[in-house]
Amino acid sequence: MNLQYDVTVIGSGPGGYVAAIRASQLGYKVAIVEKYSNLGGTCTNVGCIPAKALLDSSEHYHQALERFKTHGIDVGSLKLNFQQFIKRKSDVVSQNTSGLDYLMKKNKIDVYHGLGSFVDSEHVQVTGSGQSSILGSKYFIVATGSKPSTIPGVVIDKKRIITSTEGLSLNARPKSMVVIGGGVIGVELASVYARIGTEVTIIEFMDSLIPTMDRELGKALQKSLTKLNIKILLNSRVQSATNLGEDAAVNFIDQGGLAQEIKADYILVAVGRKAYTDGLNLEAVGVETERGKIRVNGQLQTNIPNIYAIGDVIDGPMLAHKAEEEGTLVAEVINGQKPHINYNLIPGVVYTWPEVASVGYTEEQLKKENRTYRIGKFPFAASGRARAAMEPDGFVKVIADTKYGEILGVHIIGPRAADLIAQAVTGMHYEGTDEDMFRMSYAHPTYSEALKEAFLLASGQGAINL
Repeated sequence: MNLQYDVTVIGSGPGGYVAAIRASQLGYKVAIVEKYSNLGGTCTNVGCIPAKALLDSSEHYHQALERFKTHGIDVGSLKLNFQQFIKRKSDVVSQNTSGLDYLMKKNKIDVYHGLGSFVDSEHVQVTGSGQSSILGSKYFIVATGSKPSTIPGVVIDKKRIITSTEGLSLNARPKSMVVIGGGVIGVELASVYARIGTEVTIIEFMDSLIPTMDRELGKALQKSLTKLNIKILLNSRVQSATNLGEDAAVNFIDQGGLAQEIKADYILVAVGRKAYTDGLNLEAVGVETERGKIRVNGQLQTNIPNIYAIGDVIDGPMLAHKAEEEGTLVAEVINGQKPHINYNLIPGVVYTWPEVASVGYTEEQLKKENRTYRIGKFPFAASGRARAAMEPDGFVKVIADTKYGEILGVHIIGPRAADLIAQAVTGMHYEGTDEDMFRMSYAHPTYSEALKEAFLLASGQGAINL
């Protein structure tokens, strides 16, 4: 077998497999190296996809339990089959990984399973299943992703003190759970388990949930999660977590400065993720890192000219779609093209219910920069479509430039926010104004009309009653 390639991608998550496919489309001979037995990385196997499967299943259960009667649907005695609940998630993952296997074959990409480790700047050794291969390549793209991180005093044992990975595959429905961290991963998994009857407590160090997003979103999400009987403790600093055998305990200092302890079946640590470069042997080729991440220039090129890095191993938000855009960019850069990514227009999404989505500047960022702006804010409670669906919680918040009406940021919490945000991204990509956006025709009744109303309000026009 010829083990010489034009482009070799190390890591098969969303960034890696997209980079490999795009490079192949551009006519290069491509190899992809994956440490684990399945392609897809964290997102496909233990992240985005399985989490969304459980989120949807838990929402169906919650709807049947809380709202079906109002719709005139009597279901009798309702019971959750937790084993099937988890199995469906696993089936969804299998379908996605099988799809990736097909895409690799379709695009004539050679797949190597094993640990990829640099020998020098032109060769990588792949070791796995008792075998070892040396791949030569003109270019390398490092896309090895990230792993869950923890905090001092909390040791993850994967038994009672777990991460999102273990939280997606529990053997039985827990009676209680403490989630350390109120960011995206924390609130998503908290909502999954709260909706199926687990007593959930979130402990967050900051004074708001999802603290990196617009503050009004965090406040609104806190109200929604409280309706699920999730106990939320903000301004609280975790000191330690202990596996007690049949359950676990977390010790923390609350917002009043008092020491507290909570016991639960599981302590789920969701305090963020860290770049994963273990085993790459970057030092062998002199690839520079900073604070655990690989340093790259504007073209995502490392200090070694033929080695690039994308996704969670470099700076920026740890988002699957960000990695995908970077994978495409690098393949096209290698091809001599001049692509560009506007990182300010990469949306962030939280798949709770109601969903949360955001793009562009937050109000807090604009205040810090002393920029002038107008706000248009429209509640879903005034949306006919939302009322018909019994989904009145949340709002659309549009931030527009005072002088020209250019859209600076759009922040949504409400039904289908994850899909609605794409319209805002489109408008901002083409430097649209609030007037450009409200002058378009919106189908009635739809959730998207809430966007139109918010654009109207941001422009100084009066809202139209839905």
